[in-house]
Amino acid sequence: MAGGFVLIVGPSGAGKDTLIALARAALADDGRFSFPERVVTRPPDAFERHDSVTVDEFRAREAAGDWALAWEAHGNCYALTAAARRQAESGLVVVANISRGSVAEARAALPVLAVVEITAAPEVLAARIAARGRDGDQGAGLASRMRRSDSAPEVAADLRLINEDAPATAAAKLKALLLSCIER
Repeated sequence: MAGGFVLIVGPSGAGKDTLIALARAALADDGRFSFPERVVTRPPDAFERHDSVTVDEFRAREAAGDWALAWEAHGNCYALTAAARRQAESGLVVVANISRGSVAEARAALPVLAVVEITAAPEVLAARIAARGRDGDQGAGLASRMRRSDSAPEVAADLRLINEDAPATAAAKLKALLLSCIER
């Protein structure tokens, strides 16, 4: 089996982290997969698991070569670690949530097996963003996230999941895609 990254992308509120968590749980006993947490310059919350660091720590680790991929979005810095890259290079399928704007860079820099775009109708996205209650996700912040969704670059995804029904439905499709990556 050749390892590599399965990159999960999509607009805020699409349910990317929910579906990744469901896939992680469904594949917990399958040692061929890794679901590393991103590093983000924002405190974690109930909707997104990640390692939280300060901007200064992020920049220091970036300078030290700790990141396989780094990007900025919504006023925060995000990264996938060099350790995740080593996992992919060792043969694991590494499932990671990244920015749509970073897909081209990721395809050039990482062993990418597939890109999965998860999305939903604008009214579903807006309701989910507002419901999570993060600072900056209300009023003008919500409008800003929705505008970013509309203006995001087109992504050449290998699979597109519409996540508007029960999350288990889209999670089953995501799990099937992840398992198909093993068989390539």
